[in-house]
Amino acid sequence: MNVYPGTGYDTEVGIGEGEGYTLNLPMMPGAGDEEYRRVFSDVVLPRIDEFKPEFVLISAGFDAHRRDPLAPLSLETESYGWMTDELLSVADRSCDGRLLSILEGGYDLDALGESVALHLRRLVER
Repeated sequence: MNVYPGTGYDTEVGIGEGEGYTLNLPMMPGAGDEEYRRVFSDVVLPRIDEFKPEFVLISAGFDAHRRDPLAPLSLETESYGWMTDELLSVADRSCDGRLLSILEGGYDLDALGESVALHLRRLVER
């Protein structure tokens, strides 16, 4: 299966000194909250804890939202809040709460607005 942008296969793990530091987890079309939360909990969070980052950098893309026209995925807005909470917890455990979030994607303006607002609320409430 080839989905835009044509990268992100699980075999792409980095090159040179960065080999082994790239973790791609392709999701099947239609994947939603349950699948994302399971992969996040079972794979992503343990790998981040193992890595012990000095800071957490979030490339905050919201194009997996169910209303986004670009990707055939089905996340609800609340899952973005949940992922934000989980990454804040990682930052607290690993690096004294140092976390930076940069907006990078989302193409349904209503879904993007809802998701960004929730993400920011969770960042500020911590």
